[in-house]
Amino acid sequence: MDYKEIRLESDIETFLLSYAGGYQKGDMKRYDKDKALDMETRISFVKDTQPKEWDRFERMTVSDVEKKFFKAINDAINNFGLIHVLRHGFKYRGIDFKAAYFKPESELNMRLWDLYRKNVLHVIRQFRYSMVNNNSVDMVLSLNGIPVVALELKNQLTGQSIDNSRNQYMYDRNPKELIFQFNRRILVYFGVDLYNVVMTTKLDGKKTHFLPFDQGSRGAGVNGGKGNPQNPDGYATSYLWENVLQKDSLLDIIQKFIHLQVKEVKVIKDGKEKVEQKKTLIFPRYHQLDVVRKLVADVRSNGSGSNYLIQHSAGSGKSNSIAWTAYRLASLHDEDNKSIFASVIVVTDRKVLDNQLQDTISSFEHQSGLVETIGDTKTSKDLRDAINDGKRIIVTTLQKFPVIYQEIDDNNGRNFAILVDEAHSSQTGQSAMKLKTALADTQEALREYAEIEGKLESEILDEEDKLIQEIITHGRHKNLSFFAFTATPKEKTLEMFGTEAEDGSFHPFHVYSMRQAIEEGFILDVLKNYMTYRTCFKIAKSTPENPEVPISLAAKTVKRFESLHPHNLQQKTAIIIEHFRSITKDKIGGRAKAMVVTASRLHAVRYYHEFKSYIERMKYDDVDILVAFSGVVKDGDIEYTESGMNRTKEGSSITEKQLPEVFHDDFNMLIVAEKYQTGFDEPLLHSMFVDKRLTGVKAVQTLSRLNRTHPGKNDTFILDFVNNAEEIQKAFEPFYEETSLGEEIDVDRIYLSKEKLREYRLYNDEDIEKFVKINFKPGNQTAVDLGKMTSLLKPIVDRYNDLNTNDRYMFRRNIRNFNKWYTYITQITRMFDIPLHKEYTFTSYLARLIPPTETEKLDLEEKLKLEFYRLEETFKGDITLNPSTDPLHHTIGGVKEKEEEKRDLLEEIIKKINLLFGENISEADRVIAGTLYTKIMKEDGNLEKQAKHNDSEVFVKSIFPKTFEKTAYDSYMESMSNHSEEMKSYSRLFEDKSFYNTMMEVIAKEVYKNLRTRSY
Repeated sequence: MDYKEIRLESDIETFLLSYAGGYQKGDMKRYDKDKALDMETRISFVKDTQPKEWDRFERMTVSDVEKKFFKAINDAINNFGLIHVLRHGFKYRGIDFKAAYFKPESELNMRLWDLYRKNVLHVIRQFRYSMVNNNSVDMVLSLNGIPVVALELKNQLTGQSIDNSRNQYMYDRNPKELIFQFNRRILVYFGVDLYNVVMTTKLDGKKTHFLPFDQGSRGAGVNGGKGNPQNPDGYATSYLWENVLQKDSLLDIIQKFIHLQVKEVKVIKDGKEKVEQKKTLIFPRYHQLDVVRKLVADVRSNGSGSNYLIQHSAGSGKSNSIAWTAYRLASLHDEDNKSIFASVIVVTDRKVLDNQLQDTISSFEHQSGLVETIGDTKTSKDLRDAINDGKRIIVTTLQKFPVIYQEIDDNNGRNFAILVDEAHSSQTGQSAMKLKTALADTQEALREYAEIEGKLESEILDEEDKLIQEIITHGRHKNLSFFAFTATPKEKTLEMFGTEAEDGSFHPFHVYSMRQAIEEGFILDVLKNYMTYRTCFKIAKSTPENPEVPISLAAKTVKRFESLHPHNLQQKTAIIIEHFRSITKDKIGGRAKAMVVTASRLHAVRYYHEFKSYIERMKYDDVDILVAFSGVVKDGDIEYTESGMNRTKEGSSITEKQLPEVFHDDFNMLIVAEKYQTGFDEPLLHSMFVDKRLTGVKAVQTLSRLNRTHPGKNDTFILDFVNNAEEIQKAFEPFYEETSLGEEIDVDRIYLSKEKLREYRLYNDEDIEKFVKINFKPGNQTAVDLGKMTSLLKPIVDRYNDLNTNDRYMFRRNIRNFNKWYTYITQITRMFDIPLHKEYTFTSYLARLIPPTETEKLDLEEKLKLEFYRLEETFKGDITLNPSTDPLHHTIGGVKEKEEEKRDLLEEIIKKINLLFGENISEADRVIAGTLYTKIMKEDGNLEKQAKHNDSEVFVKSIFPKTFEKTAYDSYMESMSNHSEEMKSYSRLFEDKSFYNTMMEVIAKEVYKNLRTRSY
């Protein structure tokens, strides 16, 4: 058995030279090393495919024809790049030359097919490329005389692997050689061994960056990890030459996949900041190539009307996958050579995708207007016009459809492909319903309903035109295909877009899992360095009153008091900033950044002030913070806005739009409240400090902000004050590999939900009929219609208000539940239940009019005090993920009965909370704060006078420190002489400066507040 490396080389060549491979054997003698081209093949191709252009060129040049032709093509490549020249050709004094011909979309022009077949692809082994040495590349593939693919082949049986391929490209291949210059000759470099493939599109010495090009351990598009599966019919890596480099495949990739990405980046040169263009040649990763081709093949085979769920991990390149899919679908033809889709509509909220989509597609075609983006500067009417005009690719937001859904032209015979970026629960709501209403061809549904009723279609519409028009938009439609991309599919997403298996479960059409992305190094494992803290505290009453209050509301109020207490924020601020300075600051070459995730907008504002105070007190100059929240936050009498709080280092205001860029360039910590927890792509983000409860998808999306890779970024760090390791593990595991749904929803349970509403006897069938008679009446709305409808609902609202507190709560929950599930159900199935639809129409208006349940508010601020407090580390290490074995399940119609709110004495409630959060507090910890506070409060009247005649800042920073220092020192000496247990705690007070300052400040504020309010 011949097992040498040359055998692998020979076996690859054998396939490529076969009929299936489509290549011809190349000849090194034809290759001009100085020009890095096979000019003989190059000219022969032009003579064969463009004889008139060549004749004109020869007449125009007269002498040195080959030299001038080389100059023409080489100048074009130097100016525009090889990928541009291959796609669009080049010009010489008005003569248009093609460098290659690509497969036509239809069979209407057979001449184009003949030209396509005349492309010449050569395979050359041991390709000696250099003018200065005798080095060779194991294998080079060329297109019409131009080298486009290089392969370095290795064999574990002879002691080498793809690691040797990498080293060869990095250290033995000079990037300055013409053949290796970026986007001038070879477009992609593969390293191949018996089990794995890597690739790069740019040789850059030791900085060359390689990407895995494997299928996945169980094959492409299915659940698994890194690597390739066993191939019973040959090499584990044979997919590379059989499926990727095969003639038709490679030409397809050159025409429709390879993309030159141009970004403007800021760089520091000679101490000055400059903006430079960074060019990257994007060659599709294997899972991207696979998903696009499988989607296109399925649509070509089955036509429109199917839904597809693509579960691709963060870091999988979803933006490019969506762009490639959109472009392919927009040009897809059926067997009759007709376009399958009238328009491809990309539904997204990401402006990055808008720009990337246009840039990617414009690199394929020079056709202006191919992509119509309905952005912030355009209206819903622009969306309507784009759809009615049949624009090929439209990028929009979901929220624009409810405005224009009734103004779209008749869709009879028009198919639409809808690509959903980050599919989530909004796809099951009202806006998604209006999207379907706008685009659905309802002729088939109308015929089906007329057949059920035994009537003519015209009769059906004449009777209840508007009502029927709504009914027939329900369910799935043959003219609509949905392509939903997400890393974290929920149950509803799986049933709406997933593929149903024979056992009734639902699965994604294509999977590139979090596990595979982590193992292949496309994203970082954010759970590798995880630290959790537990907050231990004890609350006490600071009032002789002991009011009776609702237990659950009081518990929330007390916990909120603790979480916003200055001592809590000060302690956590110290931990966050010191961890940032010791762990984060010097990562990624000193450019690493951190995010602080807070529980509310008020928490974010107060954290910001604590950070500023701590940084100033510690005189740090290496921590620069920003804060992000929406709207206006009122804290006491002061109102705060994001732009009002954030300032550049020069002092100017930072707008919401500027914040991401300013954070990237000049700041290193960002405090957030419900912002930047999804869709925020900052590769320099290394650490996260979490002070908020996170569950399920929200936990995965939030923590995944850290997973982006960047040169020099080798790890991440998370410090969590609220969630424990088991909770985070439970949140991540369903999305670690493939996410599936156990069974479809039982749609008939919607009737149970309806009956629960009727049990309250607030309305009846007659009320509904009167209402819908106005709502669905023929003709236009008059000036009194809305008034009549709301007047009909008023007695029902009055009867609702007469219910007891628990029944009002239950009815409100049930009506929301019924409306939510009906909206969802009618997107996945067509029920043709007229009475049920009438009930939904009626209740959807009623739900907006019934007043919300009034919640009792408690003001306990002056009735509570934080007696003692401690943070203790509870976990540090790697949270290991295991595949979830249980599929997701969802239910419908269930609303938990609200228990009558129990009330208890405030003192008893506080005791219960302290049992949960203060059980590990020692008496010594308590004495530090308690004893010092008590002693200081017993001081002579001078401190009290100072408190009453100075503001808080002067008292805390200038007056109080001397009193605190003297009292603390005396107490420390007393503890030493008594050999008491508190001595260790006092020792820490004087040994830990930040602990001393924090303790002093929190006691100062408490003393100040109480001295000012104490009577003379």
